[in-house]
Amino acid sequence: MPKRKRSKGVGKLPKPLHEIDFYLLFFVLVILAFGLVMILTAGSVISYNETENSFYYVLRQAKWVLLGSVLAFILTRIPYPILKKFAGIGVVVSLLLLVMVIVSDSAIQANGAARWLRLGPITIQPSEIAKICLVLFLANYIDRYPIKRFKDLFVPALVIIPILALVYKQPDLGTTVVLALTAAALLWQTELSIGWFLLAIPVLGGPLVYLIYNTPYQWQRILVWLNPWKYASGSGLQTINAQIAFGSGGIFGVGLGRSAQKYSLPEPYTDMIFALIGEELGLLGTLVLVGLFFLLYARAFYIAKHCPDRFGSLLAFGITFCLAIQTIINLSVATGVMPVTGITLPLVSYGGSSLVITLMEIGILLNISRYAQISSSTGEVLPARLKERV
Repeated sequence: MPKRKRSKGVGKLPKPLHEIDFYLLFFVLVILAFGLVMILTAGSVISYNETENSFYYVLRQAKWVLLGSVLAFILTRIPYPILKKFAGIGVVVSLLLLVMVIVSDSAIQANGAARWLRLGPITIQPSEIAKICLVLFLANYIDRYPIKRFKDLFVPALVIIPILALVYKQPDLGTTVVLALTAAALLWQTELSIGWFLLAIPVLGGPLVYLIYNTPYQWQRILVWLNPWKYASGSGLQTINAQIAFGSGGIFGVGLGRSAQKYSLPEPYTDMIFALIGEELGLLGTLVLVGLFFLLYARAFYIAKHCPDRFGSLLAFGITFCLAIQTIINLSVATGVMPVTGITLPLVSYGGSSLVITLMEIGILLNISRYAQISSSTGEVLPARLKERV
């Protein structure tokens, strides 16, 4: 990432060069529409069995799309440098929510994990909030303070390590990996020697392997991943059904709404929705969706590259990397490349907290695109620098 000037605070607010990036918005809307259609077809049977309403899950998802879109729109209108003011309080709130998940009676248990918190009439997933808060904190910190030596990592480590530990404790290994890789990607943008990153692989990887080996359900997932047919009647059933779904779909799919595996896969409209897409729309359908994600993230990284200030560039890069690595993990799990873990497919999988936070992150990206030195309609690089608002 090109070097840019460091800021000492919010400073003077820049003027937008243009409106939000059309290409980024277009890819998001297409993927969102794709996801709503697939939630309808994947969740219709379960919806009817549970509520006698085939549209229950897709209507709930549509409500979250509306809420997330409103928040995203608000975030597109607030100059992104103002977000620096919330970097510190954001991680504090995030840490408090993560602690509450573990110790509070308001925590909601599901599938052996406490990942949700009930606050009055709403239910939130603090680990999703931790993603955006961690990226915002690191982008602001790296922008303001140079990180050249190991000792410069002291303050970031005071935030990163507790967040990772609390998310892992839920337990949520998938989100822990996403957060760890995102933090590493942002720290890679500093002046730290590559040697520290190479040293971190065995130093952090060794204890992680030890923890996984000594956590029965996580080690079981590794064994199931290596030989799912050995556990076909139990924990391997989800992986096997996903493989059958892809195989049944072939090149063109069995047709929209004609999936057979949605009767066998547990909650097929959530983490394993990509397998249902492979069955109903075939290889072509999955390639279209993967292509849309590739274009979305490529455009977002392009915007990050052409942001005129370091904070905006780091923020856009961190958000995009976090979403991209989450997408890669979800697709890898669905196709059997990685062991099963509870990671949603951004903008596609059913889920309120995940979708709303993702749309808020998209709102920030669209905000930054207004200041990026590119044309929102042609994609060409603009030669002029941003003028500051007096």
